[in-house]
Amino acid sequence: MRQYAPDERVMVSPRYMAGAGDRIADVIGPLIDLFSWNHEHDAPTGHVTIDSPDRSLVVDFTPLHPLGHLCTVAHHEPSWEATFSRQSPLEAVAAVTQALPQLLGDTRHAEHIPITDMPLDQLAALNDWSVEGGTLTSPDLYCRLEYTPDQEIAWQVEHLYFENAPLATFTHGTPEGLVRSFFAHLATPIAVERAFADLPLSTRHEHSALVTPVRGTAMNPHVHHALTQLDRPRRRR
Repeated sequence: MRQYAPDERVMVSPRYMAGAGDRIADVIGPLIDLFSWNHEHDAPTGHVTIDSPDRSLVVDFTPLHPLGHLCTVAHHEPSWEATFSRQSPLEAVAAVTQALPQLLGDTRHAEHIPITDMPLDQLAALNDWSVEGGTLTSPDLYCRLEYTPDQEIAWQVEHLYFENAPLATFTHGTPEGLVRSFFAHLATPIAVERAFADLPLSTRHEHSALVTPVRGTAMNPHVHHALTQLDRPRRRR
């Protein structure tokens, strides 16, 4: 990998190697600005709590959580919870939080916030993930989504390099549409933009991820990244 300055913007794929990124506004902004959900913000810690109008759902964004939980979505009755770690791409987390109003029947802006109804196994096949029983595995074998319907945590997304905490967990009772939304935005090969310093150490020092510059290319950085991606050998089972 070429050398990048810490503040240099880069394109990264696969997304599950890109870390959270800095698109926090996409995660919490629409709930506050478009749907007028109540919120409280503690400026010194960055902690944001957002409640749905009927108080059935709460989104808790905690940048300094001691266990590395960046964002938690909790529903009271019925009770279920989705938790996302600091390494979970915010693009995928935003796909979950932005879907919450529709889950409660608020269809305003639905045309701008599409929610996939494609089953998980079809999403996996579309993005070249393998399917074996209840486990979906990425093409490079480093990331997987495991479905265990008989456990309290029914869906868990893990990555080989991030052993301290799963990228995401969804407890029993979580609407599968939210899991599909998260997985669709996690598994897509479309690159995401990051500051190089925000990439996980494993991504900066290993060769499993593709990192290309945003500036200094003769073409659109997304196109440049996609063309570079085509030239890379793929690790398969």
